[in-house]
Amino acid sequence: MNDYERVASVIRYLDLHHSEQPDLSALARSVDLSPFHFHRLFSSWAGVTPKDFLQCLTLEHVKTLLREGDSVLDAALDAGLSGPGRLHDLCVAIEAASPGEMKNAGRGLEIQYGFAETPFGEALLGETSRGLCHLSFLNGNGRQGASDLLASEWANATLHRTDQRAHELAQQIFVLPSRDQPPRRLRAFVRATPFQLRVWRALLRVPAGALTTYGRLASALHQPTAARAVGSAVGANPLAFIIPCHRVIRETGVLGNYRWDPIRKRAMLGWEFAGRRTRLRATAA
Repeated sequence: MNDYERVASVIRYLDLHHSEQPDLSALARSVDLSPFHFHRLFSSWAGVTPKDFLQCLTLEHVKTLLREGDSVLDAALDAGLSGPGRLHDLCVAIEAASPGEMKNAGRGLEIQYGFAETPFGEALLGETSRGLCHLSFLNGNGRQGASDLLASEWANATLHRTDQRAHELAQQIFVLPSRDQPPRRLRAFVRATPFQLRVWRALLRVPAGALTTYGRLASALHQPTAARAVGSAVGANPLAFIIPCHRVIRETGVLGNYRWDPIRKRAMLGWEFAGRRTRLRATAA
C-alpha cells in the first residue's frame, strides 16, 4: 500500500466513523501503522498534520473557499488573462489540435507515454513534441485500462513507452508550491472543441486552494445558461489535475463526483487547501 492509498483509506474510514470523532490512534490503526509513523507519513504527504488536513475538508471550510473562489475567478477573467494559467506555481500554456488533426486522431503523431507514481496514486502520462497530451489516474482497470484509454483518444498515433520520462514529468507537476520557487512552465497539446478549450482555460485560472462551480464557470464565460455544457466539458478533460476540474463543485458546496474517483478528488482538494494554509502562515510569519 503506497502513501496515497493509505490517505484514501483514511478518508473512507472517516466517511464511516466521522460521528465518533476518531483520534490519531484510531486513524493510525485503520491503516495498520503506529500513531508516530502515521503522523510522520501523513505530514510528509500533505505538508500539514492529519488534524489540519481533515479540517481543510470540512463543509464549512469548503463553503468559505467557494465564496472566495467566485471573486478570484471573476477577477482573473475580468483582467483579461488569456495566456498561461497558474497551478502550483506551474505555468500551463495550452494549445488545441486543429480540426484536421482532430479528425485524423493523431495520424503521424508520436506519443511518449509511461507510468509514474504521484501523490494521488499511479498515473499514466503522455507527451508529444508539442506538449503533454494525456494524464490519467489508474482506477479499477489497472495499467491496461489506462493504456487503452490513451490509445482510444489518439487512435492513429504511434505510442512509445518510456516510464523515465513519465517520472520526470510527474516530478515537475506534483510539487507543493514554495514562495522562493520560480514558476515552472509546461506546454499542453489537447484535442478539444473551441468551447471545451474556453472552459479548460478558465479552469486554469482557478488558483490552487480555491473553488468554483459549473454555474459560475458558465457565467464567467458569458453563457449563464450553459452550466450543463460546462459540466460536460469539465468531464472530458484529458489532463487530470493539470486542468483542475477537481476544483469544480456543486453550488450547494457538495464536492460531487469525479471521473478519477471522488475519494481522489477530496484528497487533491485537501492537499491543495493544506498547501494554501501553509503558504498563508509562511507569509504572515
